[in-house]
Amino acid sequence: MNIGVKSHVSKGLSVIDLFAGGGGLSEGFNMQGYNIVSYVEKDKHACETLLTRNIYWKLKREGKENIYYDYIKGLVNKKDLYNCPGSFNPVINLEISYTNLPQIIKYIRKNMTVLNVKNIDVFIGGPLCQAYSLVGRARDPYNMEHDPRNILYKYYVTLLNGFKPKVFVFENVPGILSAGKGKLWEDIQFYFREAGYEVSYRVLDASDFMVLQKRKRVILIGWDKRLKLSYPIFDIIKHNYVVKDILVDMPPLQPGQGIDIGNYYSSQSEYLIKTGIRTKNDILIQHITRPLNENDRKIYRIAINLWKKANKRLMYSKLIASLKTHKNENYFSDRFKVVADNLPYSHTLVAHIAKDGHYYIHPDINQSRSISVREAARLQSFPDNYKFEGPRTAQLIQIGNAVPPLMAEKIAEKIKEMLL
Repeated sequence: MNIGVKSHVSKGLSVIDLFAGGGGLSEGFNMQGYNIVSYVEKDKHACETLLTRNIYWKLKREGKENIYYDYIKGLVNKKDLYNCPGSFNPVINLEISYTNLPQIIKYIRKNMTVLNVKNIDVFIGGPLCQAYSLVGRARDPYNMEHDPRNILYKYYVTLLNGFKPKVFVFENVPGILSAGKGKLWEDIQFYFREAGYEVSYRVLDASDFMVLQKRKRVILIGWDKRLKLSYPIFDIIKHNYVVKDILVDMPPLQPGQGIDIGNYYSSQSEYLIKTGIRTKNDILIQHITRPLNENDRKIYRIAINLWKKANKRLMYSKLIASLKTHKNENYFSDRFKVVADNLPYSHTLVAHIAKDGHYYIHPDINQSRSISVREAARLQSFPDNYKFEGPRTAQLIQIGNAVPPLMAEKIAEKIKEMLL
């Protein structure tokens, strides 16, 4: 970790991103001009993604983003990008645990020194959500009661006590509200209040923020009790765009094919221009699909036909016996699901897409495949120049777990209004 460079100067409100993942939440805060002092994340591939993106923002603010574009075009290697003049690594690749807390605090304080930051203004992030998801609890006979991830919020509180930010944002899946019959959520709020914060929360839907995906998240915001603040009002953004607007310019692919670096199929849609997801400088990267066996591909074609002709979902129990590979026909009966390109939002994207793409079938029957890495990123509203590091599986996990950047940007905007 480079901690000796003293030329860095803090600009904007300072932020610590905990459980940072692939950086969806921090991307929104970067878009609003915040200064990310530290990202804390245990996954090594996600940490590389965070560092790559952090360098992008640094170069962009210096008017040198051409260096970054040379990197994603393959003209500059990763080592040279990471060692560009004045480079600094704010990413802390450690699991947030009782054992690691002292070391994490030490690294954050070093980063503050390097960046000339005296105080942290905002904490953002949320612990791994699988323990709180309804699906996860259904698979666990104890309803995740004994899952060690259920106490991760206590480490969040420890870090709040250590740095005393003015405001924090704690995000998670709606399932957290009912985990442990609601007792867990009561405890979380109690500990935040004990740490000196007023808290309030809402269940927000990404589709209300121009994200073309139905994705609900619990967004709890806390603020120092001495500040006269209140939970912000988020306006619903109305539009006439549909999911097809993020697919129309993508080159057709067959299962297992991919374009790591290449060209778009056509000019960008109005939606892509308006949201900034694709800009005139962008090239197509990471348009990569997973392979598919012929049996599943036949099922994909049936699912696509059913959706296109009748706007109906395929039920697994309705398949002919020769196509079925699972004996349990009742659990997850809609396991083959087409991404509806004629609607203003898709169904929720989750990290399971890294295991198989059956729940995210591309709507074009001539392709009959699952969506690509880049198409999944667009559903989450990541910019096309956002490079996900690691193998395809790691990229899809990062995308599936993320807070959509367009949603995160509106949260960042409201936090800025609260503090400035």
